[in-house]
Amino acid sequence: MPGAKYNVGIIGYGLSAKTFHIPFINAVEDFHLYAIVQRTPKPNDDASKDHPNIKLYHSTDDLLKDGNVHVVVVTTAPNSHLELAKAAMLAKKHVVVEKPFTPTSAEAQELVDVAKAQGVLITVYQNRRWDSDFLTLKKYVEDGTLGRIVEFETHFDRHRPEPQVDTWKAHNIPGNGAVYDLGTHLMDQVIHLFGMPQRVTGFVGSQRESNPTGLEDSCTVLLHYPQMLATVKAGVVSPEVKQLRYWVRGVNGSFKKFHLDPQEDQLRKQGLKPGDKGYGLEPEEAYGTLNLSKDGKFVSEVAPTVKPATYVEYYRRLAAALNGDASQIPVPPEQAVGLIRLVELARESSKLGKTLDV
Repeated sequence: MPGAKYNVGIIGYGLSAKTFHIPFINAVEDFHLYAIVQRTPKPNDDASKDHPNIKLYHSTDDLLKDGNVHVVVVTTAPNSHLELAKAAMLAKKHVVVEKPFTPTSAEAQELVDVAKAQGVLITVYQNRRWDSDFLTLKKYVEDGTLGRIVEFETHFDRHRPEPQVDTWKAHNIPGNGAVYDLGTHLMDQVIHLFGMPQRVTGFVGSQRESNPTGLEDSCTVLLHYPQMLATVKAGVVSPEVKQLRYWVRGVNGSFKKFHLDPQEDQLRKQGLKPGDKGYGLEPEEAYGTLNLSKDGKFVSEVAPTVKPATYVEYYRRLAAALNGDASQIPVPPEQAVGLIRLVELARESSKLGKTLDV
C-alpha cells in the first residue's frame, strides 16, 4: 500500500516500547501509532493516558483480530517472541521483533519460513546499526581509511557488580542473559560489516559474586575470520572512568573510541526525542581517535562522529521496505537467524571449552 499510512500495533508497554519504538514510529510519517496491548494498566502506567488517541487492548488476540492493524511490534520477553510473532504473521500482519529475535536459531528460522509463506515482512529491531559512533567506524572501514582490518574489538561494559533488580531480565529464562542481550547488539554490528565468521570461541558466565538465578551476566566472544579476529565483550565488572567502546586495528591505522552513543541516555534520562535540538549528537569530548601513518610516522588525530542518522532511520527503512523496496529492509531476517546461531555456538563453546566451526 505505497503512499498510505501503516497502522502499528505494539505488544507490550515497557521500556522497549516507550523508549525505543514509539518515539521513532511517531517520527516517520508513513506510520500511525494505532494500538497498544497492555494487559494490566496502572494509574501511573497506562498506555491509554499516555497516548489518548490509540486503541488499548488487554490481549494480543484482540489486537490481531483488528483488521486495521498492518504492522505488529513485539516488545515482550524473548521467550514469547516465537508465539507472538507467528500469530501476528498468521493474521497477515507485518512484524518487527525486539532483539534478541528468538532463544534458538530453529525458532528464528521458523519465523522466517512463516513470513515467506504468508507473504509478509519480518525483521528484528537491531537499532544500534544506527549508533553514530558505529556509523563513523563503518565509514572508516568501508572507505579504506584503516586499510585491511586485522582486529576488531567492540565493548559494552558497565560496572554493575550488584545483582539486578527484580525484572524479567534478572531471571534465567530462554533467550535471556548477556550474550542474548548486549552480545547480540555487538555481534550484529560485526556481521553487518563483515558477514558471518568461520569459527566462534565463547566465554559466557557470571562476573557477579552473588548470582542466585544462575543468569549469565557477562560474555566474551571471539569471532574468527580468515584474516581478522573480532572480539565482543559485555561485562558487569568494569571499574573505569571511561568505558572502552571500540578498538579497531588495520594495516593503515587504528580507531579507538570511548563512551556509548548518546541516544539511549537522551531518551531515558534527558527526555529528548527525535527532532529535538541536540538529539543524537555526541559532544566533542566523546569523539574517537584515529592513528594514521603520515610521512612514515604514526600520528593521532581526533575522529569527529558523523552526523547521526539516529534510530529513526530504522523505521524510515522499514517504511521503504513495506512500500516495495526490499533492499531497504533494516535487518534482513536471514541475518537475524545467523546471529542467533552465533549465540548458540558461543554458549556451547563456553560450555565445552573449545572453538567451534560455524
